Amino acid sequence: MSRFAVIAALLLCAAPAAAQDPLAQRSKGSPTAPVTVYEMSDFECPFCKRFAEETFPAIEREFITTGKVRWVYVHFPIPQLHANAVAAAELASCAARQDKFWPVHDRLFATQEEWAALRDPAPFFLSMAKALRVNEAQLNRCLQSGEGRREVESDAAGAVRAGAKSTPSFYIEGGMMSGAHPIEVFRPILDSIVKVKSTK
Repeated sequence: MSRFAVIAALLLCAAPAAAQDPLAQRSKGSPTAPVTVYEMSDFECPFCKRFAEETFPAIEREFITTGKVRWVYVHFPIPQLHANAVAAAELASCAARQDKFWPVHDRLFATQEEWAALRDPAPFFLSMAKALRVNEAQLNRCLQSGEGRREVESDAAGAVRAGAKSTPSFYIEGGMMSGAHPIEVFRPILDSIVKVKSTK
């Protein structure tokens, strides 16, 4: 089994039964794209925020919407450094069940400085989700059931087994890359891998 297949198996092995394909809920791009990238990220990580706001829009424009790359978000909160990271990931995981992962993803990073230092971020998170038209009753049921937390824990364990040690980290078709690099770093890497994969 290739390392690419291994990471997908690790991330899916303990997925909650209620989520048919939790990775699909947190992915962008065509399932048949020649290249798949797994982003391992922490919503409270300032470097992850920088990547999400400065680099990812260009990647989406140049590689995802053009059908070259499928992008999958993997929860990798580091609570030893970021006290509210797990709660944020759990919120996003539950929002994904209503097809609201990406709006919540964007808002969590945009408001990171507002909620990161809160002793109890729950009221802020719930009001944010409500503003994004996430069904509050369904969201609360998911949060109370522990489904979101189990998914987050499964993702994080899989990321560690795959070799991730920091955030953000990116598993790109057999290799691991770490750091909030600009598009100028990602572009030649993705271009070369897309070219190789597309000619096979």
